[in-house]
Amino acid sequence: MSASEQLEDIPISTVDSPSVVLELIHQLKIKDVMTTTVITGEKKQTMKHIQALLRENKIAGIPILEGRQLVGIVSTEDIIHALEKGQIDAPAEETMTKNVIHLQDDMPLSFAITYLNKYRYGRFPVLNKNNELVGILTSTDVIRNLLIEMNREVQRLERLQKTGEVALSKYSEMEFATMHYNFEMAGKASTEIKKALKQRNYDPKLIRRVAIACYELEINQVVHSDGGVIRCSIVPDKIIITAVDTGPGIEDVNQALKEGYSTANEYIRSLGFGAGMGLANTKRVSDEFSINSTLGKGTTVRSVVLVNSTKDEN
Repeated sequence: MSASEQLEDIPISTVDSPSVVLELIHQLKIKDVMTTTVITGEKKQTMKHIQALLRENKIAGIPILEGRQLVGIVSTEDIIHALEKGQIDAPAEETMTKNVIHLQDDMPLSFAITYLNKYRYGRFPVLNKNNELVGILTSTDVIRNLLIEMNREVQRLERLQKTGEVALSKYSEMEFATMHYNFEMAGKASTEIKKALKQRNYDPKLIRRVAIACYELEINQVVHSDGGVIRCSIVPDKIIITAVDTGPGIEDVNQALKEGYSTANEYIRSLGFGAGMGLANTKRVSDEFSINSTLGKGTTVRSVVLVNSTKDEN
């Protein structure tokens, strides 16, 4: 994919969108919205052959495979370069773009929106856990499926309004497990906790602060620990999020709380994580915050948001 294919930002924010949109983009997975029928090429096919595929299917880019493994991509820009250099009859493997930015099918949809806005490419190949191509994702896929899901949500709310909703207790205990590198479940805890708070008619600003804290702690466990649990206690005057994990622990807690500090490896950074804002963001939105960590044994983080707090999420 090239600069000539770059698009305007997709008009959806992963931070400032309405709560119903935020809930959907963290609940839906990329595999829920991607296009699974993908036109592909092979690395031994000539650029001229790939050019014909692009023209016949009226598309501007095509993934290049070896078996089911993604090895490159050919865009309209690559075809133009091949023509200019007299390489139109050369195999695709000689002139294709080899460093391909891709998505994984079990990532939350929010990651796709971040990628679309960050890179502004028209499409992204989608791989599964075995690094096999399983789909392609475009901004049109995102918007179309969000509209469908939002319509379903509106219908659900209309049904609730007609039938009346049973009053819910102001006390609740919830618990969710996380696993190392299991991005398929990332966002589940924050989504369910937001839903529980909305059902209890908590203030939207409070709900957003709790959701930010919970999501950041979830992602930290998935990326940095060997797995753990996210617990939520809803009581009349506060919401308590407790994240307990097993794993390497944190060597320097004060350093880890600094914005931009991260120990994420290149793989995690390539997925769009590792910005070093997780703990800092959690502390920022919390009225009470504590962290205890022991090397080799794990970390416990406690975030409290007071119901009557006047603290701003920013």
